[in-house]
Amino acid sequence: MVQTYYSAALHGIDGQIVTVEATSIPSSEYRLEIIGLPDTAVKEAAARVRSAGRNLNLALQTGKITVNLAPADIRKEGTVYDLPILLSLLKPEELRRTDFSDAIFVGELSLAGELRPVSGALPMALAAAQNGFRRFFCPAQNALEASAAPGIEVYPVTDVREILLHVLGEDPITPVTFPGDSFLHHAFTGAPDFSEVKGQDTAKKALEVAAAGMHNALLIGPPGSGKSMLASRLPYILPPLTFEESLETSKIYSVAGLSDQLSPLLSRRPYRSPHHNISSAALAGGGTHVQPGEISLAHNGVLFLDEFPEFDTKARETMRQPIEERTVTISRVSGNATFPCSFMLVCAMNPCPCGYYGHPSKPCTCSPKARQSYLSRVSGPILDRIDIQVEIGALDFADLDTAVAAESSASVRARVEKARTFALSRFDGKKLHNGAPLTANAFMEPKHIEMFCVLEPGARELVRAAFDKLGLSARGYNRLLKVARTVADFEESALIGKQHVATAIRLRSLDQKYFGSV
Repeated sequence: MVQTYYSAALHGIDGQIVTVEATSIPSSEYRLEIIGLPDTAVKEAAARVRSAGRNLNLALQTGKITVNLAPADIRKEGTVYDLPILLSLLKPEELRRTDFSDAIFVGELSLAGELRPVSGALPMALAAAQNGFRRFFCPAQNALEASAAPGIEVYPVTDVREILLHVLGEDPITPVTFPGDSFLHHAFTGAPDFSEVKGQDTAKKALEVAAAGMHNALLIGPPGSGKSMLASRLPYILPPLTFEESLETSKIYSVAGLSDQLSPLLSRRPYRSPHHNISSAALAGGGTHVQPGEISLAHNGVLFLDEFPEFDTKARETMRQPIEERTVTISRVSGNATFPCSFMLVCAMNPCPCGYYGHPSKPCTCSPKARQSYLSRVSGPILDRIDIQVEIGALDFADLDTAVAAESSASVRARVEKARTFALSRFDGKKLHNGAPLTANAFMEPKHIEMFCVLEPGARELVRAAFDKLGLSARGYNRLLKVARTVADFEESALIGKQHVATAIRLRSLDQKYFGSV
């Protein structure tokens, strides 16, 4: 007789249903063979399952046992199948007569039979619900995040005996109830605030425009001028996450094994700031068991790259396609995995190796050749993908000693949300080429630019002059129009005026000052 249970696997950030089938042949020799393209961790489940059964005094099948994980042409990885494999080997007739056709089981077993948390519980629960399953049994530590999946009951389990008692009706397990989206309302509680940044009003205004349109930005200035401080507060002037955005981003964190940050889902927009020695694989994603990289962990949030020229060339250039496509595909022999990465890129750098080129009081010690070599690390294609460039000047004593309170993140965020709302009303459900909704000006494709970036006559001439003077590429031209469109949104203007284009030009002209001779 074949015992059948259902579990789930991960493909990228999506779950996939796996059927666990077990059958045995009478024999004096005990042997458990797991087939269905398992990796080493799955094969080792045989030893964990047998030990867990013994320590819990459970009656297991004997003889030569074969466990098949179907579909057999998909690589099975990790320890998530321990629980359904053990259940398929249990003898109790009550368990055999119970209908588990609507249930999914996931969980790693300890040798004592306790369940340990697994990665990817949220996307697995979502896949279960989408495929018509109604019950999801998982480790207790994963239950809260899994409960975010609509249309399915999530049962928290600490050891296998609890499932048996639940089935027998002796001690039913109470399903976990998802708390709704109320947790999103506290996203800004205790967050870093723009009011803590002294001075730098021009830079703050530029980042406000960047936040309203989700535009990439480059901050150039000497050490200690506030570049990192400004960037770390940028997520808190962005509009709060919607439930759908939180769910999608939380799936990535769940797959990456960062479920401890989900309570139950992410409530704040991600802010990722990897060190400049990060590899291209860690930035884009990869590994033997493919995992999302930093650019995907920053999905729907901010990716901050401090000391940008110090990043490895391969790592910097790896971002070129994801910035445009807003997805990244990792190819391995075992298959491909695609992760979303719709992030706002913010880079910071010094104007020269010593950091004091153009400083009002500290002399620069770099030779022109050294400065040119330093700046040339930022390639033209990457610079072309950065919409806004901001010069962060050195602060003087009066800026730091002032008693005047700076504007708070809340008031800046209110203006950003108003501009974003105006943009969304204009988009009116428009879609991108991949079917995703158009939600910000930076994401507009050429067809949207032609439709929404309508210039007044005087503005068109200014754009023409900027195109020639700044030496813009076709991509740079489109990005200039996108920034101008965002500036106009703050005034809720249907047309892009001359003043809006002028502001956009000022926010993009530093490449000539710093990189024009590189």
